[in-house]
Amino acid sequence: MNSKPVVLVGLPGSGKTTIGRQLARRMGLAYVDSDHVLEDRLGCSIREYFEQQGEVAFRDQEQAVLAELSQRPETVLATGGGSVLRAANREALHAHGWVVYLKSTPHELFKRLRYDKTRPLLQVADPLQKLKDLYQQRDPLYREVAHHTVETGRPSVNALVSQIAMQMEQRALLAQPQA
Repeated sequence: MNSKPVVLVGLPGSGKTTIGRQLARRMGLAYVDSDHVLEDRLGCSIREYFEQQGEVAFRDQEQAVLAELSQRPETVLATGGGSVLRAANREALHAHGWVVYLKSTPHELFKRLRYDKTRPLLQVADPLQKLKDLYQQRDPLYREVAHHTVETGRPSVNALVSQIAMQMEQRALLAQPQA
């Protein structure tokens, strides 16, 4: 097994947490959510920190946490949706981990999240438009950082986890020295 962490990136609601937990369990790896680590270190919610300190201060904290977490071997790392906004984060994640982009369309995400009141980014007049804007901004960044892309539209969580696990196993086989 490759000791690099498996890093999951994607828009809010793309399944990073759900898929990450199941993938870690299936592969016998540790699971880490960068947003949870950030909140533990900040001593408050990301939303509160964002409001009190601003986005630049938050992104500085996020960058430090991602630099550290991307070095953890034998881990599945679920990242925050905006983790790819900084070039330094994209470089660290791509260089130190095997990055999987969980790609979802704005319409799929809207169907999943339309009743979710816990996501501050989507507490706006037109959440679907917000998701379209985020997709337009971030999709190229997710594709830039990813080693592998998984379309999350139709398959079940188990099918997605199996697809990623199969890719991990193929990657590990290809990395083995030939006798």
